[in-house]
Amino acid sequence: MAEITQILQRLSVGEKQAIRELTPLVYQQLRQIAQGQLTAENDARRWDATELVHEAYLRLIGDTPVGWKDRAHFFAAAAISIRRVLVDNARKLKAQKRGGEAQPVNIDLVGFSRDELGCELLALDEALEKLKSLSQRQSQIVELRFFGGLTQDEISELLGISRRTVAGDWAMARAWLYRELKN
Repeated sequence: MAEITQILQRLSVGEKQAIRELTPLVYQQLRQIAQGQLTAENDARRWDATELVHEAYLRLIGDTPVGWKDRAHFFAAAAISIRRVLVDNARKLKAQKRGGEAQPVNIDLVGFSRDELGCELLALDEALEKLKSLSQRQSQIVELRFFGGLTQDEISELLGISRRTVAGDWAMARAWLYRELKN
């Protein structure tokens, strides 16, 4: 854990060689996040977890150094990167199909089940963008829990807020998204 943080800090100051050390330490967890998203999105037919991790990792590391705080910060950013790859792919597919208008979302956000999302990822992404304009912190919490699989304790530490605040924001965001996606 501390080793990952040290490598991320070296990477943050532009030490490109740190990527070689980082990759084997984070790869398996990134694959687990990607596999979870593919399973949830029923997207395995379009993506392989390895391809998704590679695409997200390339976007994440990029050419510009990022000021990584620690391991949790890195994995939160990785989850968001994976989400963006999937959303970009969904947008491309939507543009290719006839009648590309978004369909109403039929999702049970009370349990925040991802099984039904499938092609409804774009509707969720759109709702998250609306939520972000209302409460950036709640939107972040949803991304970190839903897309990153982080626990409330990890989110609390990453965002520097209490676990109770995370739990409250999580509940409010789920209720708001439920209403938004039902419409």
